[in-house]
Amino acid sequence: MGFSSNTQAQELLFNVVVNADQINSTDRRVFTDMEKTFSEFLNNTQWSEDDFQGHERIYGNLILTIEKMPSLGAYQGTVQVQASRPVYNTNYESVLLNFADRQWSFNYVESQPMDFVENVFTTNLTSMLAFYAYITLGLDYDSFSKQGGNPYFRKARNIAQRAQQENNLIGWGAFENNRNRYWLIEDLLNQQMEGVRNAYYTYHRTGMDLFVEKPEEARKNILEALKEVQSADKLKANSIVVRSFFDAKRDELANIFSEGELPVKREAYNILTQLDPTNKEKYEKILKK
Repeated sequence: MGFSSNTQAQELLFNVVVNADQINSTDRRVFTDMEKTFSEFLNNTQWSEDDFQGHERIYGNLILTIEKMPSLGAYQGTVQVQASRPVYNTNYESVLLNFADRQWSFNYVESQPMDFVENVFTTNLTSMLAFYAYITLGLDYDSFSKQGGNPYFRKARNIAQRAQQENNLIGWGAFENNRNRYWLIEDLLNQQMEGVRNAYYTYHRTGMDLFVEKPEEARKNILEALKEVQSADKLKANSIVVRSFFDAKRDELANIFSEGELPVKREAYNILTQLDPTNKEKYEKILKK
């Protein structure tokens, strides 16, 4: 599979923003070029064998903050990757992924071709972008069928394993820290985390997609999704996958359970404050009404 630009609607529709305010450079064209090239790579590559209609594309943002330029054409910074999926019968988009990658290091020159061939390492840049394309697809497919994202998570793991074989690439290693690309894909494919993976399906297909027609039933199903996450957390505490789930969902969850039956609200509040204690204040609104 290579980078292509055919007219058929692909799977992703990402907006790319490059913030280079910290870089002292008079020539800013390269940063504008990055935005264009990265977005074309993500949005024009066909990442799966499925046909996506225009309205089915997965919306996302990739926000790159460049912090250092150690040498000409070399860049270091952080990336925030966000992706969402539409909720049935609404114009609302539910966030699937909101992940901060703080080890983004790559080389780039203006008008650089972005070549990507599956099962072959080309550059760290294309590996990182392709990795998050597959993570996004995997979470989206998980939200429509249980464990539906497995083929895409396996592709992401293959990218990670190939990158690990290269020298001096950060963010792919098991021993660097517990919140990097290695641990994200490792935990997504860890059987102990099946509860979180199943929760994506329960939350979206039996919860959010039902919300317009049957809000109370939807809330109860979303509560069941939280219990699935809770079960996984008991098997492997402090997992990056559990943390990522709440990074994506905490605001939405606080809003969902600010209405509804009091017993459901109380149970949701107890689980949320136990699993995501640093955001207890955000969940206080659940019990105020």
